[in-house]
Amino acid sequence: MKALNAIAGATVFLAAATACAQTYPVKAVRVINPYTPGGGVDALFRPLAQKMSEGLKQQIVVDNRPGANGMIGMEAAAKAAPDGYTLVVSTTGALTMNVNVYKKIPFDPIRDYVPISNYAESAFILAAHPSVPAKNIKELIALAKAKPEQLTYASFGVGSSAHLGMELLSMLGSVKMVHVPYKGSVPMVTDLVAGHVMLSLDSMQSVMPVIRDRRVKAIGIAAAKRSPAAPDIPTMAESGLPGFEVSSWYGLLAPAGTPRDIIVRLHAEVVKAVGSAEVRERFQSFGSEPIGSSPDEFATQIKNDIAKWAKVAKTANVRAD
Repeated sequence: MKALNAIAGATVFLAAATACAQTYPVKAVRVINPYTPGGGVDALFRPLAQKMSEGLKQQIVVDNRPGANGMIGMEAAAKAAPDGYTLVVSTTGALTMNVNVYKKIPFDPIRDYVPISNYAESAFILAAHPSVPAKNIKELIALAKAKPEQLTYASFGVGSSAHLGMELLSMLGSVKMVHVPYKGSVPMVTDLVAGHVMLSLDSMQSVMPVIRDRRVKAIGIAAAKRSPAAPDIPTMAESGLPGFEVSSWYGLLAPAGTPRDIIVRLHAEVVKAVGSAEVRERFQSFGSEPIGSSPDEFATQIKNDIAKWAKVAKTANVRAD
């Protein structure tokens, strides 16, 4: 009888889960963006959200919650109801770097979220204000050595991908520069254009518009090969700094406890969206690669990146309270 009851219970559960998958979503889905409006995360997620809305037949509402290097928005998502109606879009920095830099963070990057998909990856570009005399990374390193701790570089937060990426550059080039943290990519790029800081390392979708307008200049792309979106910008290895590669993934996650069938449905919509011509062309125009990884693949990537950036943070002694 116990076995029969267990089977009956499992049958009821599966039927309920199937029904949930068939009816979800019945209202708008909120996606928290832990960064400022108009930044690189916004630029990539909004075309994806529009395409996903068509498949889900419900609106996706972007809720920007910037601050504390993405931790405010990530905490809000971790504490949200695990019902599929609150999700979060995250990056390498928010999820895998903060944990290696801050003594205490208000969420656990592994336990508090269910990965849905890494939907895009973007290489970073090192940009400089036109007043900086260096034209490439070799000249920049020579300049930084001639003027130790006089060159300033911006990031979108202590321990962010922009910050740890520049620390990696400093380690590889044996130079010392001054870090100026901002609360997001948009104010960072604004001050770079204005000349309040000399350098910044940021995603292609954030800096390419001001590079194309010649308001800042590109020193090099931190990738293994040149980007089709900017074929005239050389890689760091080409111009004198092999091993300097920094990129960010952009992924969608749900609060821990979100039903598996909802995760499966959302993943299917992400894959469908990144496979569409409109989204792929939009991503590639920014120099970003469409991905669409599985939840398990994304979970493995998150764990591997936590380990990778732990080494950089420890070697550079990057800590924040």
